Amino acid sequence: MKLALSRLSGITVTLAVLLACGGHLHAQWKTETYNLKGGWNSIYLHGDATHASPAQHFGTGPTSPAEPVLEVWRWNPNPNQVQFTNSPLIPALGTPEWSVWKRDGSEGGLADLTGNHAYLVKCAGNAADNYPVPIVQSPLPPSATWVRSGANLLGFPSFKNGASFPTFSNYFATFPAAIAANSKVFKYVGGDFGPANPIQVFSPAVEQLDRNKAYWFESAVVGNFYAPIEISFTNPEGLDFGRSGAVITARIRNRSEATVALTLAPQDSETPAPTGETVVDVPLTLRTYNAGTLSWDEAAITGPIQQVVGPQDAVEVHFGIDRGAMTAPAGDLYASFLRVTDSGNLMDAWIPARASVASLAGLWAGDAIVSKVESKADGTPGDPTPRPFPLRILLHLDDGGEARLLSQVFLGPLAEPGNPVGLCTRELGLKQDAKASALRLSVAHLPLDQAITAGSGSVALGASLVRTISIPWNDPTNPFMHQYHPDHDNRDARPDGTNVPKGNGEESYTIDRTCTFEFTASPPAGISPQGWGSSVIGGNYTEILSGLHKETITVGGAFVLRRVSEIGSITVN
Repeated sequence: MKLALSRLSGITVTLAVLLACGGHLHAQWKTETYNLKGGWNSIYLHGDATHASPAQHFGTGPTSPAEPVLEVWRWNPNPNQVQFTNSPLIPALGTPEWSVWKRDGSEGGLADLTGNHAYLVKCAGNAADNYPVPIVQSPLPPSATWVRSGANLLGFPSFKNGASFPTFSNYFATFPAAIAANSKVFKYVGGDFGPANPIQVFSPAVEQLDRNKAYWFESAVVGNFYAPIEISFTNPEGLDFGRSGAVITARIRNRSEATVALTLAPQDSETPAPTGETVVDVPLTLRTYNAGTLSWDEAAITGPIQQVVGPQDAVEVHFGIDRGAMTAPAGDLYASFLRVTDSGNLMDAWIPARASVASLAGLWAGDAIVSKVESKADGTPGDPTPRPFPLRILLHLDDGGEARLLSQVFLGPLAEPGNPVGLCTRELGLKQDAKASALRLSVAHLPLDQAITAGSGSVALGASLVRTISIPWNDPTNPFMHQYHPDHDNRDARPDGTNVPKGNGEESYTIDRTCTFEFTASPPAGISPQGWGSSVIGGNYTEILSGLHKETITVGGAFVLRRVSEIGSITVN
């Protein structure tokens, strides 16, 4: 049993890691409006816009607000690109650095608009013409890669304070190589390519860094600078909890010589979503370690929170999720943002937060911690036990919603065509030459080889499940039964050497157990909330026993189950 539990622990941890990294199937949305001019412009997408093609984004008819857009060129950074010396690179077909979309259909290499990329956009008319072009996108955690060639077309998550942005000098104070005197920076101002477009930035102390524009940097440096404050997450997708993730940690580094106060504020996603799904805010929590209780406390993030980071220091901020508040059906998406701004008004990063409602289908293992037993002895009222004792629980919930209490279960390659990894209740259901890699879990207090479905209720947060267990009077697991003891073998030994069978209620008794599992939205006292509602479920446990005593006996406590497998089918054999 110890070996089985050890393997169970390892499998549970592995599954938790895999399930926490859920796929990016849906997103949250934010519309950025790019103020373009006739001729050539540069823009930077801080979010992913691959839900629609360039033709869909920029329209195909005269009524489209983006009809003036004639061409879009995406810059694909190439570390081996030849360094430019006098002017920035001009887009050219047939080179790996550029992917292009043209309205007339003559070129189609640019299939979609990816996030954290720079684009050159050609519009109809001249520099005197102005076109506001909205692009709906899903913001991504900021990132940037500087290449040694010096051909860097980049944008940055700068903060817009009213109508103003921070200056180049202030923004790049912690990365001065980007705007050093011996390097060049260029910006696009509309019109045809030539001496007037793009133009060099000569006054970094005055020039403002527009978050929606991309700039050419000649600096031959290597780095990943994107802001004076660096934020990295244990999940590179940001606060993406997937189906069962519970904790994501953010490491925040202050590159500057001054103390910085950050504001972390939850933000709604735009609705309706362009891809049709309903988007609901993620119920984020802030996790702080309580040294007094040696545990983590979680508080709901319902408004802006502050985080102070010292000069050239780094801190870790731990985020959780209240899955008990996610009451939507399984598979539904919760998505929103955590907006991060700093007290210097330099950075404005929109961090995506995502989570999907997990189906509870699969195999669960854990314990009912019995702490109350109703006393029937005279003069000993009350029901607390001197100390709690565990009852092992194996529960499988299938895809159809039927719950089974199991006395044993096997997880491994099955003896069926294709030998898929699955669940079965007996060893004969496994592929014979793969038993060594299979996992077996068992429960000692249940009748052998049982998959118990008798009862009522369901498995869901806020719901109750009732299962009735009957232990026949002659079952080998009946506590009154002992085949080697003459007083408990259900036989009457006669002087003539014969044994006359006895019936129910003579030497042993049929025992009925009615077990109630009340699933709560939050964990019982003393149980960590981490993963509650996805990889961990539980609540209150009550059991009524008849047959052990002339009166029924009630016991109770709490129970906690951890997910072993998401396989929603089981072979009962």
